[in-house]
Amino acid sequence: MKLKYIIVLLLAFPMLTATTVHKYYVSVTKIEYVKEKKSVQIISQIFIDDFEKLLRERYDESIELATGKEPKELDDYIERYLKGKFKLKINAKNIDYKYLGKEYKEDIVYCYLEIENISEVKTIEITNDLLFDVFEEQQNIVRTEINGKKKSFLLIPQNNIGVLNFD
Repeated sequence: MKLKYIIVLLLAFPMLTATTVHKYYVSVTKIEYVKEKKSVQIISQIFIDDFEKLLRERYDESIELATGKEPKELDDYIERYLKGKFKLKINAKNIDYKYLGKEYKEDIVYCYLEIENISEVKTIEITNDLLFDVFEEQQNIVRTEINGKKKSFLLIPQNNIGVLNFD
């Protein structure tokens, strides 16, 4: 009986420890076209600790997110990083977006972006390299709701561009 117990523990131990040691690196970006406002609204959700690590490596080693001790340049750093790593083409044209700000909820930072004066969306091309330069296991989920159609895809470092057609 003791032998069975020991064997079960030995077999179960790697599975139990693997779940506590393994960390997932993922972001989720939601892109929605609001036809009435002629606006594309974007929300990127990134784990605070992952984003903090990136910002420390790139800009300032003392950055602490969601603590009230943020440097006044933080929004500039975030905007600069997003504009370099997250790009959009709508109807085959490069489109610039506005960084509206961020907020923290639990262990996630929500980054809000917007594109105004978009009369229609037939195609959208998304390049999302967020955190690929820090975590090689990073995956970026993109969810869209455009023209009443919901579509999504997963981007990885080896495949960082997604193209969707809404004709």
